[in-house]
Amino acid sequence: MILFIWGKKLNPSESTNALRFLSIDAVQKANSGHPGMPMGMAEIAVALWKGHLKHNPLNPKWFNRDRFVLSNGHGSMLLYSLLHLTGYSISIEDIKDFRTLKSKTPGHPEYDIENGVETTTGPLGQGIANAVGMAIAEKSLAAQFNTKELSPIDHYTYAFVGDGCLMEGVSHEACSFAGTHKLGKLICFYDQNGISIDGEIDNWFTDNTVQRFESYGWQTIEVDGHN
Repeated sequence: MILFIWGKKLNPSESTNALRFLSIDAVQKANSGHPGMPMGMAEIAVALWKGHLKHNPLNPKWFNRDRFVLSNGHGSMLLYSLLHLTGYSISIEDIKDFRTLKSKTPGHPEYDIENGVETTTGPLGQGIANAVGMAIAEKSLAAQFNTKELSPIDHYTYAFVGDGCLMEGVSHEACSFAGTHKLGKLICFYDQNGISIDGEIDNWFTDNTVQRFESYGWQTIEVDGHN
């Protein structure tokens, strides 16, 4: 998938900057919102959407598309910026209407397949649980319909999650289930910045999240999200 702005093809650095500035400008205009996550996850979003995510803006309901879930839904401007730059029906005017009643760009993503939003997120932990459900569906349908000669069901589910998501009990249950049932086509990107809405999380969240996921049976890889 190629990212464009005003008809110009963007390189990865330009794409990252476009995501960041669309996000912070929309938050500034709305005089509310959460700019931190879009700023911090922009490079990873570009790497995923430009190099790996299988989707079609001209056919958002394509059954074998990869699913993308923004579990930390307060960072919704990252998603809207991605959808705008990759050709979905989110216009620059929609971006300007961020957090406006009845707009296409509410403060937290609301389910709208036609515009590229796979599920409603906002309550932390809800999105990762939805992503686990999507991965279960893919594995179940693949077992039912795929053959040695033909694999009509073959897609991944990607989710962005934050510290707040992984504090919630529902995320513990869902992620343990995913590991137990070896949902290997579910890939999560954990934005481990040590911050939640109440400040630094050291005062109330001290578990080793990487080790916890390894105990669930997940493969874990630690990367520099800005390299």
